[in-house]
Amino acid sequence: MAKNLVIVESPAKAKTIGKYLGSDYTVKACMGHLRDLPKSKLGVDIEHDFEPQYVPMKGKESIISELKAAAKNSREVFLATDPDREGEAISWHLKYLLDLPDETTHRVTFNEITKNVVSNSIQAPRSIDMDLVDAQQARRILDRIVGYQLSPLLWKKVRRGLSAGRVQSVATRLVVDREEEIRAFQPEEYWTIDVELQRLAGPGKFTARYFGDTRKRDLHNEKQVDQVLSDISGASFRVSAVKRTEKKRSPAPPFITSTLQQEASRKLGMTPRRTMAVAQQLYEGIDVAGEGTVGLITYMRTDSLRLSEEALAAAGSFISNRYGRDYYSSPRRYKTKNAAQDAHEAIRPSNVNLDPDSIRGSLTAEQYKLYRLVWSRFVASQMANAVYDSLSIDVTAAGHVFRANHQAVRFPGFLAVYEEGRDDEEEEKSTPLPDLKEDETLQCTGREKLQHFTQPPARFTEATLVKAMEEKGVGRPSTYAATVSTILDREYVIKQDKRLSPTPLGEVVTGLMKDRFTDVIDVTFTAHMEERLDQVEEGKAYWKDVLSDFYRDFHRELEEAETALEGVRLKVPDEVTDEICEVCGRNMVIKIGRFGRFLACPGFPECKNTKPLAERMPGRCPKCGSGMLKRKSQKGYAYYACEKGKDCGFMTWDVPTAEDCPYCGQTMFKKSGKGQKRTFCINEQCENFTPEEKRPGYHKKKQEDGAAEPADKTEDKKSASKKAPAGKTARKNTKTTKKTAAKKKAEERS
Repeated sequence: MAKNLVIVESPAKAKTIGKYLGSDYTVKACMGHLRDLPKSKLGVDIEHDFEPQYVPMKGKESIISELKAAAKNSREVFLATDPDREGEAISWHLKYLLDLPDETTHRVTFNEITKNVVSNSIQAPRSIDMDLVDAQQARRILDRIVGYQLSPLLWKKVRRGLSAGRVQSVATRLVVDREEEIRAFQPEEYWTIDVELQRLAGPGKFTARYFGDTRKRDLHNEKQVDQVLSDISGASFRVSAVKRTEKKRSPAPPFITSTLQQEASRKLGMTPRRTMAVAQQLYEGIDVAGEGTVGLITYMRTDSLRLSEEALAAAGSFISNRYGRDYYSSPRRYKTKNAAQDAHEAIRPSNVNLDPDSIRGSLTAEQYKLYRLVWSRFVASQMANAVYDSLSIDVTAAGHVFRANHQAVRFPGFLAVYEEGRDDEEEEKSTPLPDLKEDETLQCTGREKLQHFTQPPARFTEATLVKAMEEKGVGRPSTYAATVSTILDREYVIKQDKRLSPTPLGEVVTGLMKDRFTDVIDVTFTAHMEERLDQVEEGKAYWKDVLSDFYRDFHRELEEAETALEGVRLKVPDEVTDEICEVCGRNMVIKIGRFGRFLACPGFPECKNTKPLAERMPGRCPKCGSGMLKRKSQKGYAYYACEKGKDCGFMTWDVPTAEDCPYCGQTMFKKSGKGQKRTFCINEQCENFTPEEKRPGYHKKKQEDGAAEPADKTEDKKSASKKAPAGKTARKNTKTTKKTAAKKKAEERS
């Protein structure tokens, strides 16, 4: 008897759904898109109402044939691709490619892959939503037009191989604009005064900071500071106000795509692309001991904060049972932003009772960390407020007010489970204050004046760039990770010490775009285009009208740019470094080749010296105090060396950090590799010194395998291979030895 066919994107998803549906269903994976615009040409007939010319994708022929055969022998076909625009478009392409009849073809979606949701969705299928498909078609064609018509201009005017994109170019502009803000920033001077105060009777020493007089006052120069110090010299210090208040802090809402990417970057060090890849695994299903294959989280591409009533009830019951009634009062419902599509729930665990530690053995390290993050954020979002006791003390001397604040947790509430990370620096830690009374006289035992300067805005991290894109409406949840990865891959932006900065290439291309393609590069225009695509999805706009409106101005700008730049070739300035060419003595410059960035002598072709680009690391050389660089050995292993090179000679496999040893003040190090590893001091003269065998992440076998010293570039190949850590080369040699032995035995038998 013929079975029903269910088509999903991935084998993992197919395995999970197949377990829930049983023997009446066959579940197969299409492995993503099977039909798309051709790579070799534009593939859009602009003259005939932007008609797309879709073709089957190369390399997918066998999958298409297999699915056709399965569909032909099935009673009904359920297209169960992801519940978003792209998933809807994949289902639409599948229907066309497999020539599926309307009466036996159904569309189903799963916001979470659990038995109840899968079973209920199969029982309530729908037809393909052409509004969603058209919104995806419009986005795909917009991006194709910009990429295929604008990129050739960049090839002619800047450099071959460049690309432009409707969203990626705006994301690059955000990074370039931030860099220009930093360069134009003028620091402003300001001062602070701290006084150390002591009770006259009994213990009770604390520090208070200058606040002002009758109102808050900023100190802009040392003259103002000295005047305040002169006024309070010999004056009595009196407690003028003691204010005790109760403060409440509410939990953060559950994750949406952008906030998940931001928090995973802050807390786990995961890139947006990696975050989404691991989240996809958790959504599609994991083999959990005792549970079978389970989809652990809801769909992870969403901008909605909505939660189902079932999820709210389950969270309330879980919190009350595990933490007690004090930690839960009532369901918390969060309001979604007006611009959000609200197509799916917020990201949450499918089953809140599957706490991370209970299933840790079934997850990889990355899966466990990300699932714990999602689970903790969701549970905390439904918990009671944290309650703080806040104490503020004003001390007056000669009409000047000094203020001290302290805040202590009275009831942790949601903090028992989770606290949201921060992008900026942590707030200054305050120390407990003594129990003072108003009009109490204090003794001043110390005064300190400090000069400060305002700081420029910080460069974007991947997390804060995603946040900025979300706030400005650039892109959508499904595009954030891909956009950030693209501008890094294209070398328009580089990442140093986790911060993004534009390359000279990125600045030149962005400058050209600003001058000639004001609409494409405009943040507001791009956000408006996203709104138009949303209107297509909602059935309020016709997708080809959106394309026509865009192309009219874009084509005009393209023609004007071709005319204005006739015969012009824009030069990308070299990025000059402090690295000196050892052949001719010039300052080397950074070039971009097919394998990425490298150092080259600007004297080419007279001097052809090149070398790998070394990444500057935090911390200082423990031998001479100079900067530290990240380098690679001939075998590709990363090591860390003093920037003075052979003049100093210091090198290590351990990673230098920005943390200083509290005992000797030298740079602390940590072991290389993934994960947060504890730092240690390598100064043998320091009482805080950690011997090699006691350092976190130490593996004795690794040391025995010969990984103690990095191979220097000047060594010959023979000595370098002796020093290289055992790895692929060793395995290859073993394999060769086995083959030789087998061949010898065969000869003996013959």
